[in-house]
Amino acid sequence: MNTVFQAKKILTMNPSNPKATHVAVSEDRIIAVGSLEDIVAWGPYNLNETFLEKVIMPGFVEGHSHSMEGTFWKKTYCGYFDRKDPNGKLWEGSKTLTSLVERLKEEEKKILEPEAPLSGWGVDPIYFVEEKINRQLLDKVSKTRPIGILNASGHIMYVNTKALELGGLARSGINHPGIPLDDKGLPVGELRGPEAMVPLSIHVGLGKDLLNTDEDGVRGFAKLCVRAGVTTATDLANLLSDETIEMMNRVTSEAKFPARIVPLRLFQGVTPLDLVGHIKKLKEMSTDLLRLGRIKVVVDGSIQGFTARLKWPGYFNGSPQGLWYVSPDQLREVIELTLKENIQIHTHTNGDQATELVLDTLENALLKYPSNDHRFTLQHCQLANSSQFRRMKKLGLCVNLFANHLYYWGEEHYRKTVGPERAERMNSCKTALDNNVPLAIHSDAPVTPLGPLFTAWCAINRQTISGRILGESERISIDQALRAITLGAAYTLKLDSEIGSIEVGKKADFAVLEDDPYDISPEKIKDIKVWGTVQNGRIFSAENI
Repeated sequence: MNTVFQAKKILTMNPSNPKATHVAVSEDRIIAVGSLEDIVAWGPYNLNETFLEKVIMPGFVEGHSHSMEGTFWKKTYCGYFDRKDPNGKLWEGSKTLTSLVERLKEEEKKILEPEAPLSGWGVDPIYFVEEKINRQLLDKVSKTRPIGILNASGHIMYVNTKALELGGLARSGINHPGIPLDDKGLPVGELRGPEAMVPLSIHVGLGKDLLNTDEDGVRGFAKLCVRAGVTTATDLANLLSDETIEMMNRVTSEAKFPARIVPLRLFQGVTPLDLVGHIKKLKEMSTDLLRLGRIKVVVDGSIQGFTARLKWPGYFNGSPQGLWYVSPDQLREVIELTLKENIQIHTHTNGDQATELVLDTLENALLKYPSNDHRFTLQHCQLANSSQFRRMKKLGLCVNLFANHLYYWGEEHYRKTVGPERAERMNSCKTALDNNVPLAIHSDAPVTPLGPLFTAWCAINRQTISGRILGESERISIDQALRAITLGAAYTLKLDSEIGSIEVGKKADFAVLEDDPYDISPEKIKDIKVWGTVQNGRIFSAENI
């Protein structure tokens, strides 16, 4: 017997049938959408009026997130902004380095084992001016216990002297672009990029957590999804070991697991040939709620961490050029192999120089291995200019822009990283759409909180933390933003035939809202309360998850 959900309004994101009051579900799929009169012809049904006063939308699709956020909450939150954990507890941000040190000291006292590490995440020194985050600052917390704190971007790690000693780096004579030195030639305690971070991460309790998640972390991440209205989310940089795959498959197969996870295998620690071979095996192991078989390549670092690769004239404040995370030859080999084997690839490019490298490499690779529907996706792609968006369209690329950056770091980009003109065109959603480039927008959780309605608000309003409108000409409409967090994101994952809209044959995945986004002002989109989700026809309440 079918289940018919009745709502105050159903916003389908299907242009041929944009609004409805009822949706019929048979097992995990939509069998009919319209009025009750339209639906009864499909046979016997049970009417579910749980959402009688709610608004139903397609389940939101988070096209760039990391399930390790669920695991990170086992560590110490060191971020600047207030934030809720998977259980709904609000953690106040550390607004000064003094308060950050005090929080770390409090957490350090709770650790009973004398040599166990203290780990933290979410810190961002760009907000602080009174002192730098370095080994001397973290030594104030402990000189005997190794300490490691991840930058909010995930591209930098800060460690104390003990951690440097354990990693063999408490010495002079080190020459590495990712390991800055002080006046005495010793590491300052800042490690930039994976080459510098990974060898020490194991000593500070961040070994597996940098790229993987654990069982509790996956469940915690799924709770965040329900609270945000997300029914499908990526895990966009996972090493996907056999152990991790077994765990994720088991957890996502549980009867009450509420989200579809799409993990991408990160290109790290293997040759391009071995990487593609691994992905071909993973493709065969996919399930409905664990979609495997895609690759992620990180090309450069982060703009606010000054590790992204920028075209001339570089950083506004004169900081040195950023880091390459992959060589041109490696990038060429990976792209050519994935085109040859029909494997989808997503590339992280923050700086416009990194984006240019990917465009040049893909253009040449397509001459060898033509593809009509590769849907290679540029992730972040924050500084892309108009000419690059025109090339994206020509080459068949998708783009997933980091709209949340406008709020969290817009002021810093304007004043410090790229300067006023380039900051005004960062995350150019309007330019992407004007050039018919398939568009998604994202949170990059845990870099910023998972919340597609907030992400939509950022793309619609382009407002910084101080209230500055950063690039008014790049604002997009409510309809365009809602599409970007539903069908747009689904398209970048090649899942738009299954999710992203409410129409016959698709998965019964819904976001349940307290208000209609079209009935309120654009400034209030972020304040809409999410009641919960329906995923594969199963109801999940945000309050009871």
